[in-house]
Amino acid sequence: MSDTNAIGLHASSAQQLAERLNGLLANYQVFYMNTRGYHWNVKGEQFFELHAKFEEIYTDLLTKVDEVAERILTLGYQPLHAYSDYAKISQIQEDKQVADGKQCVRGLVEGFQVLIELQRELLSQASDADDEGTASLASDYIREQEKTVWMLNAYLG
Repeated sequence: MSDTNAIGLHASSAQQLAERLNGLLANYQVFYMNTRGYHWNVKGEQFFELHAKFEEIYTDLLTKVDEVAERILTLGYQPLHAYSDYAKISQIQEDKQVADGKQCVRGLVEGFQVLIELQRELLSQASDADDEGTASLASDYIREQEKTVWMLNAYLG
């Protein structure tokens, strides 16, 4: 009996990566809902600009939610799918009753900072496990989100 999974990773490494990916998934799900809330509730002079930007961001987040869940499945594990589980383990907290544009953008910056940190940890762990698929996913997300944080911070001045 082999101690590797269907894609050739050591079973213990795959399990640890799946657990870390489930944590990332939880954070993505909470952040996605926060961003939907910003989109729905933003008010003020820059409503049109921010409303459209928030939609662009939450659409991208939803794609990433699916990609992270599918990576967990690829590793041979089950993604979490209950919001109660997400709320228990997410480092990103629900952001309620936010309508001010700058406050919404600050919420995005803070959420992306958490995701980037988690993805850097995931990248390191995946690299150590020779899991190129997970490492590539994390690396691509980090590169993209670092630029987004720069742009959001430029907006905030």
